[in-house]
Amino acid sequence: MIFRQLFDRESCTYTYLLGDDASGEAVLIDPVREHVDRDSQLLEELGLTLKYTLETHVHADHITAAGLLCQRLGCQTVLGRNGGAKGVDILVGGGDSLEFGGERIEVLATPGHTACSVSYLVRDHGMVFTGDALFVRGCGRTDFQGGSAEVLYRSIHDAIFSLPEATRIYPGHDYKGRTCTTVAEEKRFNPRLGGGKTVEEFVAIMGALNLAQPTKIDIAVPANRNCGLPVEPTEAETLL
Repeated sequence: MIFRQLFDRESCTYTYLLGDDASGEAVLIDPVREHVDRDSQLLEELGLTLKYTLETHVHADHITAAGLLCQRLGCQTVLGRNGGAKGVDILVGGGDSLEFGGERIEVLATPGHTACSVSYLVRDHGMVFTGDALFVRGCGRTDFQGGSAEVLYRSIHDAIFSLPEATRIYPGHDYKGRTCTTVAEEKRFNPRLGGGKTVEEFVAIMGALNLAQPTKIDIAVPANRNCGLPVEPTEAETLL
């Protein structure tokens, strides 16, 4: 399988390209609007045809390239249910699966950061893409967009920590230059969720964060509920 990990410096977002060697079909996980040309060029250079863009959730810190890629390359957009989005081609939840060429992606329900958060498991290659649900030695915030610390704790323990310990975790962001981790590492070393932390301890940790709102939230959330395409000002108010 072809695999590339791509980076947006402004939001520290990772975009992932997965391609099937035999068929030439590919998917992009969490593409960023500012890099639509970069990603399109890479697909062309590698001789790949984009089948799906996969969103791990409705992002608040950047705008997705999903809609633009759909217009340009004819792919389909994929997002978790309960995101309040329109124009999405395929809404998914836990237990669903997607195929590109001979590769299969399993959808894991991992709400808690947002109500619609999902992770994408490529079991045959021991890889899981967790978006903002689980980071390297951290996790996404739980104080907006239907987030819940209790729900996120259960999501991570039930859907992610239950995977084989050698499974590689690829997060949606990293702010310290780390590219991946493993289930075994996070179960042991994650300061919020690992080391035997109880749900009560996790809720207390998350409740004490007192984080500022993302600077782009008022623009990004309405746009991402429209696959990253422009929305009218009056329409944007209903999409927040």
